[in-house]
Amino acid sequence: MAKNKPITIGEVVVNPGERVNINLPVADLYTSTPLSMPIQVICGRRDGPTLFVSAAVHGDELNGVEIIRRLLKRKALKSIRGTLIAVPIVNIQGFLNQSRYLPDRRDLNRSFPGSAKGSVAGRLANKFIKHVVSKADIGIDLHTGAINRSNLPQIRGNLDDARTLELAGVFGVPVILNANILEGSLRACAAGLGVPMLVYEAGEALRFDEVCIRAGIRGILNVMHYVGMLPEIKRTAKNKSVLARSTSWVRAPASGIVTARVDLGSRVSKGQCLAQITDPLGDAEDMALAPFDGIVIGRSNLPLAHEGDALFNLAAFERTGQALGLVEDFAAEHDTQPT
Repeated sequence: MAKNKPITIGEVVVNPGERVNINLPVADLYTSTPLSMPIQVICGRRDGPTLFVSAAVHGDELNGVEIIRRLLKRKALKSIRGTLIAVPIVNIQGFLNQSRYLPDRRDLNRSFPGSAKGSVAGRLANKFIKHVVSKADIGIDLHTGAINRSNLPQIRGNLDDARTLELAGVFGVPVILNANILEGSLRACAAGLGVPMLVYEAGEALRFDEVCIRAGIRGILNVMHYVGMLPEIKRTAKNKSVLARSTSWVRAPASGIVTARVDLGSRVSKGQCLAQITDPLGDAEDMALAPFDGIVIGRSNLPLAHEGDALFNLAAFERTGQALGLVEDFAAEHDTQPT
């Protein structure tokens, strides 16, 4: 096995066999206090792929921060091949403010590749691409739903790319979505650099979800085993993921108080009542109905809605029963497995 090569992040050179914490400067606060992005680089002694794992591109999405923290405590990483670049908090300013956005109100995930002389968002995006993404062969970006909105653990990616589809199946969550690449997103920029990237979506903003965290750690390790960064593990023939045929949000048919009738991960039938919406006096009542057979992969947790608000995200599958079985097996496995 060939010896690994050094990697440079910012001004820091990390040599084979080293594990180094790097504070990458990103901005100065109004007080002239410097602000930096925390990065840990593990450069294995032996050659292999370079993987970046990132979280908190949206500053209020916390599950990924905890996933990376626990991942870095794994003893197996002491003997990895290749290089792991772990970035638990990309949007450091949003994280400090417990906000999805940057102080200039821009969405970092619509600001890539950015510019070294641009806005706060543009400068941060530019630094992350230059010092992290461009150094990697593979990427995994960790996300959650928005505030008051939860996502069933799922992988999103450009599944028209064969390598991305391959890695998505390896990750090991029940639902895989072929998501369009949006202009200005980290995925779009990574694709332009030839870096296949998975987006792991699970849980809710500003909350830790233990099942989602365990699944995220397991998924990253599955990918690392598969690409040769960790020793190969024996795999069973059972497929743990299924590709969604399509997804659609069911929206509130009226404004009012929402009483949900289904949970995240539930199987629903066309025409089934997903929620009742009533006025505060209980005189008027409307129902949000499922437009097709499917599984609930996202939902609003807020018991209030205006007409047109998104309530449930449904995914359709070729075999809904098979998908439900995978969701149930997944929940049982990660609810009992230690991290």
